[in-house]
Amino acid sequence: MHSTKVEVFRFLLTKQLHELQKAADKTFQELRKDERRYSDSLDRAAKELDRNVELMIRNRERLLIKEIHAAMQRLDQGGFGICETCGEQIAEKRLQAKPTTRLCVHCQATEERVKRPLPYMLTVQQMGAFAP
Repeated sequence: MHSTKVEVFRFLLTKQLHELQKAADKTFQELRKDERRYSDSLDRAAKELDRNVELMIRNRERLLIKEIHAAMQRLDQGGFGICETCGEQIAEKRLQAKPTTRLCVHCQATEERVKRPLPYMLTVQQMGAFAP
């Protein structure tokens, strides 16, 4: 990959990383600030639900931060933009849409097909539910 493009992708990844870290810091500050006790059980439940949703979002972002670091490492080592499964170049438009991607479209589709059973396929446990 051309060095100019490498720097563009490094900039995009760095920008995304800083935005995620800023959001994580903000959440941490808000969680520490909002440690007051609620006397009403409904208020407590609503606040707890909000907190849990926020923490789930931050956990997803934490995983994305790991993906960004891995992509930056691939940039440094020259493997950025190369599919980890087939070794072919990943389309530039795909990299622009998701710079952390590790797989080309074809290999990604194959991986998703393997991981997700078709809706009409029953698991062994589900088939056992129909046994006499």
